[in-house]
Amino acid sequence: MRVFVTGATGFVGSAVTDELIANGHQVLGFTRSDAGAQKLLAAGAEPHHGTLEDLDSLKRGAEDVDAVIHCGFIHDFSKFKENCEIDRLAIEALGSVLKGSDRPLIATSGTGLIAPGAISTEDTKPSNPNIPRVSEQTVLALAPQGIKAMAMRLPPSVHGKGDHGFVPILIGMAREKGVSVYTGEGNNHWPAVHRLDAARAYRLAIEKGTAGSVYHATDELGIPFREIAEAIGKGLGLPVESRSPEEAAAHFGWFAHFAAIDNRASSEKTRAALGWQPKEIGLLEDLAERYYFAA
Repeated sequence: MRVFVTGATGFVGSAVTDELIANGHQVLGFTRSDAGAQKLLAAGAEPHHGTLEDLDSLKRGAEDVDAVIHCGFIHDFSKFKENCEIDRLAIEALGSVLKGSDRPLIATSGTGLIAPGAISTEDTKPSNPNIPRVSEQTVLALAPQGIKAMAMRLPPSVHGKGDHGFVPILIGMAREKGVSVYTGEGNNHWPAVHRLDAARAYRLAIEKGTAGSVYHATDELGIPFREIAEAIGKGLGLPVESRSPEEAAAHFGWFAHFAAIDNRASSEKTRAALGWQPKEIGLLEDLAERYYFAA
């Protein structure tokens, strides 16, 4: 297949690009910079210039391909609501081109957007109407329009060398404040997946997925947050401390909501439907690697 990948030079999207090419697919990679274009060419992909706000460039990218994987998102949490709206419009623009073609369109969602506390499955619906990111709802609404529309839920930690997501944010806060913190007993959970395993899930979904499906790219069901904080403390040589919810909120600041997520997410149905079997190392083992703590 010829696949249009947004976010093709990002942490997850670059792994998706490599995975597709390694398995005989062609990639048209969306990039906003000349440096990104050079990176795509070096990987064996064809670059397509544009930005997520430029809906015409998105539509042109989706025109002459067999499938679309939407990994792109603007990760500026100071403008989270605005960026979620850009994401929604981007998905709708991609869908407008694919309408009636039965071509796959995968949009990226997150397990952290669904019900907290209990173990969630692929059938669990997003439960908080106040969360502005609606990528999953937007893409699935396209399925009746003759699009093989699917959502790929990623866990709070997609890890591996080059990670610049939630775990590095925690590492940065611990380094800045001289302590690695968890809340209470630290028994809230984060599921996790290695970026290379996540990339395989996307590739299998365009090859084997069905319209209207939700998939979970989660390897580890849920790691106690205390264990993540302990691994960070060990990696930085810093103390690890429990804080009350109020103290933890002050410590984490804008990140307090994410640090408090209690999110266990099963991927049993995804594994059965796609034949997906994660094979990379887990998050805590990855946190033993020095690249996570290089200054």
